[in-house]
Amino acid sequence: MTNSAPPLAIHHIAIIASDYQRSKVFYCRILGLQVIAENYRAERDSYKLDLALADGRQIELFSFPGAPKRPSRPEAQGLRHLAFAIDDLDAWVSHLEAAGVAVEPVRVDPYTQARFTFFADPDGLPLELYEVVQSAPKC
Repeated sequence: MTNSAPPLAIHHIAIIASDYQRSKVFYCRILGLQVIAENYRAERDSYKLDLALADGRQIELFSFPGAPKRPSRPEAQGLRHLAFAIDDLDAWVSHLEAAGVAVEPVRVDPYTQARFTFFADPDGLPLELYEVVQSAPKC
């Protein structure tokens, strides 16, 4: 690909759940994502749930009978984790813990000084909260 390629942007992230209803509750009720569309595909015995992120991007939540587990620990090659940009890490940590979600201790990125933490969805998929602090405009 040459340098003249048009810029890319992420449209969606696809996640396959072992227990569709449990994951739907997690992503909708605990993380607060809004449902765009939900479809049952009889020919695949599979649900597809489109969820809206605040920036217009989407998470697609799927169910597939008999899908193998994803290796998360030890870390495997491929997609490592999904990170959500948030503006109040402490509020999110409190919210998740109140919902019974285990959250790792908050860390500081040594390169950006941003605070972040990890937690997992019901299937153990690593999820990150990355605090994005708006800086004051420069003159």
